[in-house]
Amino acid sequence: MEHQTHFLKLLDFTPAQIQEFLDTAADLKAKKKAGIPHRILEGKNVALIFEKTSTRTRCAFEVAAQDLGMGSTYLGPSGSQIGVKESIADTARVLGRMYDGIEYRGFEQARVEELAQYAGVPVFNGLTNEFHPTQILADFLTVQEHFGKLKGIKFVYLGDARYNMGNSLMVGCAKMGMHFVACAPKKYFPDQALIDTCQAIAKETGAVLEFIEDPMAATKDADVLYTDVWVSMGEPIEVWEERIHDLAPYQVTKTLMDNAGPQSRFMHCLPAYHDHKTKVGKEMGEKFGRDAMEVTDEVFESEQSIVFDEAENRMHTIKAVMATLMK
Repeated sequence: MEHQTHFLKLLDFTPAQIQEFLDTAADLKAKKKAGIPHRILEGKNVALIFEKTSTRTRCAFEVAAQDLGMGSTYLGPSGSQIGVKESIADTARVLGRMYDGIEYRGFEQARVEELAQYAGVPVFNGLTNEFHPTQILADFLTVQEHFGKLKGIKFVYLGDARYNMGNSLMVGCAKMGMHFVACAPKKYFPDQALIDTCQAIAKETGAVLEFIEDPMAATKDADVLYTDVWVSMGEPIEVWEERIHDLAPYQVTKTLMDNAGPQSRFMHCLPAYHDHKTKVGKEMGEKFGRDAMEVTDEVFESEQSIVFDEAENRMHTIKAVMATLMK
């Protein structure tokens, strides 16, 4: 992949480059299933910086590194001094001397961009407030597996579209010529400047971007209904009341899936509050008298739900990113 060193946001890549990541991921996934070793980064090492904890992203990076023949070091929220006792620039230059790649999951996009500026080795965005590009590759590989294509797929994101998931899915859909719909109250739509950037990309790729407040109108004939938790990591618990009030009409229900049609699939980047089996789900569910938040248990556990294929694909797509950029 020419001229690309880092994986910071999908805006940095052409549609052909994004497709190349997906093709590589599909190839590596097939090799893994067939038990064919692919230790193409034998002897290299990757540092995994997590200022926010994680299950899927951490496991995906660790297994992917192992499969590629690499060592990995996990630096959790308490495990590194980044930005506390040592600046990001200094941390980047230290780790860049010891490692062949650095993953960062944390707060502002500016932090991962600064790491990339100083590290001297490839840097991978494992999630920032603004973007979550490895998740989108996993989502798109999953869509491709189920529908055989990306172009023209009607992809509806319901809920709070102002942050990393809404932003990144809009960018990804614009790049890949898809039909993206953000379905939420107006104040939860993505940032206007990013919408403008994506509309310009859509003009070149044939993508369609829509912003619709009515869930029934938005989900009509949709291929994918996608949602995410209403309150994300690090936000205060008080936010729940406002979000539930605003976003309850956007819960993914059987009614919305039926409205989309039998071909439709349900996706979620996980974790999901679809029952009371989590501490937060139980606490908030009881407090607000709800069985579920952003998706009903019926939809989450249905045949149309492909959330676990999607979760597995985090590993295969992250592996493709490291295999491509660390060669």
